[in-house]
Amino acid sequence: MALIPMELSRIVISEINNQQVIFLRETGGRREFPIIIGIFEATSIDRRVKGYDSPRPLTHDLICSAVELLGGVFQDVTIHRLEEQTYFASLRIRRGDELLELDARPSDAVAIAVSVRPMLAILVEEDVLEQAIAQEQPGK
Repeated sequence: MALIPMELSRIVISEINNQQVIFLRETGGRREFPIIIGIFEATSIDRRVKGYDSPRPLTHDLICSAVELLGGVFQDVTIHRLEEQTYFASLRIRRGDELLELDARPSDAVAIAVSVRPMLAILVEEDVLEQAIAQEQPGK
């Protein structure tokens, strides 16, 4: 199945709701879908996108440092499955000739993607993108 390049298009943070939302949009396209995430991840993503640094390392910074120290280089993020309204993602890390895939929540994967410089590619399987759009537009 084809991997579709996506970009983070919006972050919606609500102080009165415990469900925050990020929107991913097809790079150079019109298709877009939301992913509901937690407040910690939403805040972390928002701070990174806005260029704010934390005085001490946050969890996503720790993961980035650990991968780097162990000789890995982040390659990209893939969102490869949608099951019962839950998305499944992987962080793909290159270490020498090896390509390692770490299971991750999409919110954590996107937080790491926006923390790394240059920012990591976010790729979504075509069938997941189609399912996500169909889920948002019932009856179509």
